[in-house]
Parts: sequence; C-alpha cells; structure tokens
Amino acid sequence: MDNVYKKIEIVGSSKSSIEDAIQGAVSRASSTLNNVDWFEVSEIRGHVENGKIAHYQVGLKIGFKLE
Repeated sequence: MDNVYKKIEIVGSSKSSIEDAIQGAVSRASSTLNNVDWFEVSEIRGHVENGKIAHYQVGLKIGFKLE
C-alpha cells in the first residue's frame, strides 16, 4: 500500500534566530504527532519592539504519515 500523509500548519518562534524557531516548532510537533516526515517553510516574519527584532516567527507546514 502507498503511504498517505496529512499536512498541518504551525508557527514557531524564537528570540534568537529563524533556525531556532524552525527547530523548536518541528521538535514540538514531533512530541505530539507520530510519523513526522517533513516540513516546509511557508513564511518568515518577526516582531519588532523599539526598532529592534524582539523575536522571529516562522510559519511551517508539517507532514506526517498516517498509520
């Protein structure tokens, strides 16, 4: 039988970097979803306070295989 996947959208955030925002989001999704196989970055944005970057926000699509 061929594999079937489901895709969800989440947003990760980090005060330090885009990479940390992605890693945190994938790690958190993997802790509650089984069979996480891939991610796709759909958007990158951030929050600005007093003219400086306060934190990075990354929109992700997470794909996981249905059992």
